[in-house]
Amino acid sequence: MDTIFNKVVDFRGEIAALLCAGLWAIASVIYARLGERIPPIQLNLMKGIVAIALLLLTILIKGELLIAISPLPLCLLILSGIVGIGLGDTAFLAAINCLGARRALLIETLAPALTAILALVFLQERLNIAAWSGIMLSIFGVAWVAVERTSNTSGTVIDLWQGLNFSLLSAIATATGSVLARAAFLHGNVSPLWAALLRLCGGVLIIVVWISFPNRRRSFQLETLRSRRVIAAAFFAIFFGTYLGIWLQQTAIKFTTVGIASTLLQTSPLFVIPIAIWRGEKVSLRAVIGVAIAIAGIALLFYLK
Repeated sequence: MDTIFNKVVDFRGEIAALLCAGLWAIASVIYARLGERIPPIQLNLMKGIVAIALLLLTILIKGELLIAISPLPLCLLILSGIVGIGLGDTAFLAAINCLGARRALLIETLAPALTAILALVFLQERLNIAAWSGIMLSIFGVAWVAVERTSNTSGTVIDLWQGLNFSLLSAIATATGSVLARAAFLHGNVSPLWAALLRLCGGVLIIVVWISFPNRRRSFQLETLRSRRVIAAAFFAIFFGTYLGIWLQQTAIKFTTVGIASTLLQTSPLFVIPIAIWRGEKVSLRAVIGVAIAIAGIALLFYLK
């Protein structure tokens, strides 16, 4: 039992990343439906505010309300939230509206490689050739699944280009936010719970500043929030995808290298397969092969550790 427990502790970052990816897959399906009725920036603000309230309640229950955080990690986490959540998540939600969830997730697979490169340059987190092989294998498997499941989607040329731009912006912002969060953990002893809260505060802060401009307020559609069904769906997605998701994400970034964490966090399309089967959708052999390739890459990352 002690050996099993020690193994779990050793891989807690990787396990947290995979759990986060699974929850985000569920939430993404719901966010894609909500995006048809709620503008991306409004949806991002909603999920940020609700998740902050849930995190504060959790911190209060756990008795961690008073902690000491030095200025550098504090600023890094807030800046990470501004870039990764305020900018990155809004761009991703906009990309979903233009491309659909699957194609948007496909381009998001660029984030792990970008994250690993940024971590190498700014944090000197070096990965050996075998680790890079695991990352590339996982990315290829995820991309293979995402491409196959979006081959029949349609859209105007403008939608495609806008979606591409939003997706690339989201991938870059996600990678930058992850590296900033990792830097915060390296420069101070911050719990993942508080890191999640501070990042969300940064994300909400920049959105509030953005919507304070008069021409941006008109994009809010408050009448959509009168539907109990929409509110219930939004709360479900926020609870699992944002509240629990970002908590697990920060746990992953703290306890494993940011390149590996980012790779495992981007495996959400793999978890969409069981959801598709449950919804009665047909899953092709190609999708199954893609999942197998990605799992092989994930297994390689676990084996290397």
